[in-house]
Amino acid sequence: MISTVRNDRENAPSRFTARAAINSRTVRGKLFRLCADLTKSAPSCVTDETDIVGCVGTLGFEGVTGQVMFDGHVVRLLDTAVSLVNALTDGARQGRPYAAPNGDRLPSAVHEALQLSPRAEVGSSHAVYLANTAQQMRAVFAAVDGGHMDQAAQMVNALLRTTGARPQLDRVDGEPWQVHFHGSDDSLSVGWSAGCATALALAIGSDLAGRLGVCTAPHCDRVYVDASRNAVRHFCSTACRGRVKAAAFRARKASRD
Repeated sequence: MISTVRNDRENAPSRFTARAAINSRTVRGKLFRLCADLTKSAPSCVTDETDIVGCVGTLGFEGVTGQVMFDGHVVRLLDTAVSLVNALTDGARQGRPYAAPNGDRLPSAVHEALQLSPRAEVGSSHAVYLANTAQQMRAVFAAVDGGHMDQAAQMVNALLRTTGARPQLDRVDGEPWQVHFHGSDDSLSVGWSAGCATALALAIGSDLAGRLGVCTAPHCDRVYVDASRNAVRHFCSTACRGRVKAAAFRARKASRD
């Protein structure tokens, strides 16, 4: 993840650009409508620090069929959402019960999930905030996986409101104006939460909402984002896929014996 370090503290993700693709009126319109909706609900406080933002990136296009796929910027934030959910929420993982870290172990778990630089520090209050965000995002993944899109959208809207996610045009030296997404403040916890929430909003607000999933392997409820071309992913990891294949092989062998 791209990030900015100040005084040995890692802040919100920097320069994740949300550029509307000029060759697709459909996706461009959806992005503009999202920006308009977020602007209406944005808090009145505006930060002057435009170099540290919690934002999401462009939507890419595949081939000549007009199929929309996530590009690298959006994938990074969606992957971060997955990492936070899988690291910071209780449940099951790869066939075994999973208890999320808490107390003194929570900041280091957040540090690892965000893939921060070794010198970065995660305060306990920021860790608790992101653990709460992870719980809310897990509910979003579960709602999408269960086909409850209205419920998922309502939960993402709540996250957008509480984090104060808002679009803003920022200028980077040597580059054109770009749409960035900020939180109500640019701290580590609010910035990352706003960025992840906006990435989920872009996914759910497009034809790619079904690519948010929960592992279908037995005794596992870790989440994933399906980046495959044909949307054929069903497992959170190769370990769970291997478990299911091995079990199916054993069942076929037993039926033949």
